[in-house]
Formats: sequence, structure tokens, C-alpha cells
Amino acid sequence: MEKEKVGLYLMANMKYFPGDKLPLIREKLENLDDERYLTVFSVELKDPTTMLLVSVFLGGLGIDRFMMGDIGLGVLKLFTFGLCGILTIIDWFTIMKRTKESNYLQLMMAI
Repeated sequence: MEKEKVGLYLMANMKYFPGDKLPLIREKLENLDDERYLTVFSVELKDPTTMLLVSVFLGGLGIDRFMMGDIGLGVLKLFTFGLCGILTIIDWFTIMKRTKESNYLQLMMAI
């Protein structure tokens, strides 16, 4: 892929990925052929800020875990009210990092 397209993609989507993974993403995208270009743009990325807001307001019901694909922990949080709030508070501090890692893994699988 052209360096200009890679730069534009990274500038537009920088907040969705961990900062330490950006050089690796840049390298992989630069070595990517143009046929896979549309595949990269079709990857649906979750916004870490939105996930934090969902976790703060609906985390006690496990909605944040359901959205991340952790169905088992979502059900656990739903029936135990976030393990009496303990797991909910832990998720407030870790949801953004987990969302960025999830986005990174989705992109790497698409590449």
C-alpha cells in the first residue's frame, strides 16, 4: 500500500490502536498489496471512549463485556451485578486498553 494511504489511515484511526503497536501496523500496511486495501478499511473498529462510557453507565449489567465478545463474563456480571461492583470497577480501568488490543487483533487477522 502507498505510504500516503498508510499515513492517512493511521492518522484517522490512531485512537483505536495501542500506541506501542503503531509502528508494527505501519510496517504491515506498507508491505500490504493493493488487493487487500479494501479489507483493511472494512475492519469494524470499536471506539475505546464509547466503550468506557458504556462500561461506566451499563457495566454493572455486563453490557460492556457483551459488546467486547466476552459473553461468559457478561452473563456473570449480569447475574451478580458486576460481582457486587468489584468487576465493574476493574473494567472501568481496563476497558480502553482491552478495546484497543481487540481492534489491533482484528486488524492483524484481516491483514
